[in-house]
Amino acid sequence: MTPMRMTKEEFAGLGAPDLVYVREIPAAEVLADTPVLASEALAIDPDQMLYAVHGADGERLAVMIDRDTAFAAAVAHELEPVSVH
Repeated sequence: MTPMRMTKEEFAGLGAPDLVYVREIPAAEVLADTPVLASEALAIDPDQMLYAVHGADGERLAVMIDRDTAFAAAVAHELEPVSVH
């Protein structure tokens, strides 16, 4: 089966444009996506677990130190967070 790709506009049309999901990710994954100069200024253990907030299309919107902060940030931006395990 060929995977289906949807645009952000198509996701918004599904009726849940404000739905975001929060999932645990290793800090090493975040550091790998961070420019070298910026990552040198961060004091984050690569083995540490962080919490990423993602849009319905999978785009990473934010990364937080803990789950509660990730949920609070989503709510503060008028988004509806859900957990992903």
